Amino acid sequence: MFGDFGNDFTFIFASTYVLVFYTKVMGVSAGIVGTMFLLARCVDAFTDIGMGRIVDSAKTAKDGRFRCWIRRMMGPVAIASFLMYQAGLQGAPMTVKIVYMFVTYLLWGSVFYTSINIPYGSMASVISNQPKDRSSLSVFRSLGGMFAGILISVVAPMIVYTKDADGNTVVVPGNFTLIAGIFSVCAILCYLLCYFLTTERVKVEPKAKTGNKASLGQSLKEVFTSRALLGVIASALLMLLASLMGQGLNTYLFTDYFNNASALSIFSMLSLPVALIMAACSTKLALKFGKKEMSILGCGFAGAMYCIAGIMHVTDVKVFMAIIFLAMIGMYFFQMQCYALVTDVIDDKEVRTGNRDDGTIYGVYSFSRKLGQAIAGGLSGWVLTAIGYDELASVQTDAVKDAIYSVSTFFPGAVFILCALALAFIYPLSKKRVESNVAELKRRHGEA
Repeated sequence: MFGDFGNDFTFIFASTYVLVFYTKVMGVSAGIVGTMFLLARCVDAFTDIGMGRIVDSAKTAKDGRFRCWIRRMMGPVAIASFLMYQAGLQGAPMTVKIVYMFVTYLLWGSVFYTSINIPYGSMASVISNQPKDRSSLSVFRSLGGMFAGILISVVAPMIVYTKDADGNTVVVPGNFTLIAGIFSVCAILCYLLCYFLTTERVKVEPKAKTGNKASLGQSLKEVFTSRALLGVIASALLMLLASLMGQGLNTYLFTDYFNNASALSIFSMLSLPVALIMAACSTKLALKFGKKEMSILGCGFAGAMYCIAGIMHVTDVKVFMAIIFLAMIGMYFFQMQCYALVTDVIDDKEVRTGNRDDGTIYGVYSFSRKLGQAIAGGLSGWVLTAIGYDELASVQTDAVKDAIYSVSTFFPGAVFILCALALAFIYPLSKKRVESNVAELKRRHGEA
């Protein structure tokens, strides 16, 4: 949990505020910042998978194959995050600001964050080889990210925004640097807790030591021919597309369709009780019925509830929130268990090929999630343009309002159903097969 908390002190803050900082404080155009985001995703394609290969091949340190990277990289990632928000450069020439922005953002996200996130994300497979434990680890990872997101969404606006003499909301440039420094210190503290409170119990030697080191091409071929990995990637992309697209349109849905901006804050907090409910019962459900089986049910139920909301064309915001609350229960089961699915994929590949690629598999999965986040972020804007949303109008036409509602309900509904189908027909790791893989690997490792 503290590992994700540490990650998201810099990741969620950057996802939410780096665009605000460079446009409103530094005066850089949004188009240039968007180009930087696109370039970073291209670089991530190499660094995520490259870091995975390094982790799989590097010599095991005295504190493990994965924990050692938390120790090594927590300082650089925190410092790089802090350097991204230097309001003191506000008066520098525009060229200097743009170059500085590109260098610090790429160093933070594509180099240092990757070098801690890939080994940390791969670590669950060596903390325990028991399906129950891995399910629980996935739940607590999700809780860590959720708690960090809530903390940042509550604290950051109070610090970086203020009211001017005319009552307008404006940014406070120096406070970006202040809160970035505070979050960087908090990230290091969380990483230290993660490092000292975890133990690598499953001893698997790296390929370089066992002599089974495969070429990059062979490893990638084995990874990309894994039906289990393709199923996880497809379902994760669809889940991100549905949930993030909904989040991107919620502001417009509540302000333009329901004309109730205050309800948006209440709606945003609904995720907390849902996550706590799922944290209490998702591991038990996964153990009894299977992660795949319950994820299919959860995504299918979420999709059905969104579609029902779309068909009903609700005008009462309370009724709408009640329906989507039910949808969140289904959605959050899969979100809580998705990391555990990745550890099952790692085991399945070792059973099938004899090669274990914890880092490489998680690197591919991590990049696919980043790609999904980028696509979802752009799609919200494209959809608003397509339905004729007028940014300058104080009130939208009834046709545009209805279109916002339809897209906000039917789109995530259809995508969640597709997610359930991807898990059902592409992802092959049923409860029975997962248990069989765990038993087989115990036998092999015991003999070794």
